[in-house]
Amino acid sequence: MELGMIGLGKMGANMVERLQQGGHKITGFDPSAEARKAVQVAGAGAVDSLAALVGALPTPRVLWMMVPSGKITDDTVDALLPLLAKGDIVIDGGNSNYKDTLRRAKLYAEHGLGYVDCGTSGGVWGLKEGYSMMIGGDGQVVEALRPIFETLAPAKDQGWGRVGPVGSGHFTKMVHNGIEYGMMQAYAEGFSILKHKVDFGLDLHQVGEIWRYGSVVRSWLLDLATDALGKNPNMEGVAPYVVDSGEGRWTVDAAMELNVSAPVITLSLMERFRSRDDDSFADKLLSSLRNEFGGHAIKKE
Repeated sequence: MELGMIGLGKMGANMVERLQQGGHKITGFDPSAEARKAVQVAGAGAVDSLAALVGALPTPRVLWMMVPSGKITDDTVDALLPLLAKGDIVIDGGNSNYKDTLRRAKLYAEHGLGYVDCGTSGGVWGLKEGYSMMIGGDGQVVEALRPIFETLAPAKDQGWGRVGPVGSGHFTKMVHNGIEYGMMQAYAEGFSILKHKVDFGLDLHQVGEIWRYGSVVRSWLLDLATDALGKNPNMEGVAPYVVDSGEGRWTVDAAMELNVSAPVITLSLMERFRSRDDDSFADKLLSSLRNEFGGHAIKKE
């Protein structure tokens, strides 16, 4: 197939390369001249504007957006709207909030345009291993795009599928990332307990390697954690500050809206917030309360 890729960052550029390897013809756009040059080196075409990208594609056009969620996606969707013609299809492969996706899809449907949401997992390893894709959209539209998904997936019949109508792809990916928060937190806490048992002198990298094979806690995330421990056993130079990109918050919001108990995911999100407080007022107050009711010593700064 022939399609345009909007956003040539780490994931977008790798997806272009994988698609090229699969025999598709790709033209990319990114505001960065350096990013455009990189995909040209890999054999893809590149243009310097959305208008040029739309003009370079045969009709009906297929465009894949791989840009940050929120305002940048909204701006891209709005900029594309007057450039497209009835029957064109836009795929949002980023981590958009599914409620935003529903709004954008409704707008595009009013203009006879297809809108597909594709929750995409795989990160920087996707080029080699393939991507997991949770797709929402009209069944016939998704089926027409099958060659793209088959090429990007780990195998033609594995790691991808239409999960439901538009919006469902991003909703499913949102929950996927919420689960990821909980799993990562559990690994981090477990290895921290091991590290603090200093009298055993445990080699955390060795433990991770043992767990990777045959253990019920083995996973790709454990593989990555073990690799990180091998490179930097004491996490030297790494600040204890964990960011979140939104999906965990949205998952907790959805759980509350649906009256679903999700304590692990919620607490893993709270721990990320806690990691950012360099001068915790709450902890200072806790220490003071212990002193007030029990005369316990307060550790001074």
